[in-house]
Amino acid sequence: MKHHTVIDSPYGPLTLVADEDGALCGLYMVDQRHRPPEENFGTPDDTPFVEATAQLQAYFVGELKEFTLQLRLHGTPFQRTVWDQLRRIPYGETRSYGDLADALGNPGASRAVGLANGKNPIGIIVPCHRVVGANGSLTGYGGGLDRKQRLLDFESGAALF
Repeated sequence: MKHHTVIDSPYGPLTLVADEDGALCGLYMVDQRHRPPEENFGTPDDTPFVEATAQLQAYFVGELKEFTLQLRLHGTPFQRTVWDQLRRIPYGETRSYGDLADALGNPGASRAVGLANGKNPIGIIVPCHRVVGANGSLTGYGGGLDRKQRLLDFESGAALF
């Protein structure tokens, strides 16, 4: 049994999804690519999201740089390995898809890393927005390139809300 809630953010409404144990298993933006259908989010219930909401609010005002939430990432073993690497990218920094492939010991896997990155089910907290092209250019982002740029600007200190 899953539960969900919707919270406001500077990036639009965010839908948070938790599994039966209360672990966060989804954070989705409006119009996000690979966003599951609403019926997969479970019943509305704010209770499992008190800590996640507090940490996200602290992040959005610049007081939190590293999340400490219980997460349950559902995906293939390769996807989960990529998502683990995403969580190692420090706040305010970026890595390329090639950097992540190298960190996984598979330098030829940039494209596969990009596909896994795009399927990240817990945006912002698992910071897929911190991944850029080899030349530093913005590349695909499930929440849209405008949101990606705004998140990167925010984390670099160029924009505060």
